[in-house]
Amino acid sequence: MCQTSLICPLCGDNNISHYHSDSQRAYQQCEVCQLVFVAQQYQLSTAEEKAVYDLHQNRPDDLGYRRFLDRLATPLLGALSVPSDGLDFGCGPGPTLSLMLEEAGHQVALFDPFYANNPALLNRNYDFITATEVVEHLSRPGFELDRLWRLLKPGGLLGIMTKQVIDRTSFATWHYKNDPTHISFFSQATFSYLAEVWDASLEYMGDDVIILRK
Repeated sequence: MCQTSLICPLCGDNNISHYHSDSQRAYQQCEVCQLVFVAQQYQLSTAEEKAVYDLHQNRPDDLGYRRFLDRLATPLLGALSVPSDGLDFGCGPGPTLSLMLEEAGHQVALFDPFYANNPALLNRNYDFITATEVVEHLSRPGFELDRLWRLLKPGGLLGIMTKQVIDRTSFATWHYKNDPTHISFFSQATFSYLAEVWDASLEYMGDDVIILRK
């Protein structure tokens, strides 16, 4: 059943259907771009959201965390010319991917609304932009991703890491949805939609690594 009072935060369409409910929240799906999302009333305040992020223990000297990020770093480094100029969007309190890319000869600026809030960096152009475990936190993914796309130079790369929706059955028992800061859930259909809108090439580097080329 469609709920026309809701607007998709990615594509702006109002062709919205109920997708799933649990004891904490209800989840909706856009019939156009296939984004699964939670409505505003289920989203944390800014202070509550930051309190969750402050608990994260990601550190540059954590080899396990580096291996996790390497799933994006390796294919990205294989596609970049040295040196390239990039932006790590949503770098968090312990920037690590940026260090890995800098160790390979690239320059990386850091932006995070909580930990590295420098809006001037969003008025520059880049050879690549990374967003690792970021898009699922965005309340306005359409606005944010379109803005990032505009910052890319022609031929530039947008590298994203996020776990993806498979189907309703899997979603019902999916631990990823239980994080209260996770409010936007993408799927391959959603990324295909973005690639079509942006006229971008799209490549999957595993289950949760996506690279789009401008």
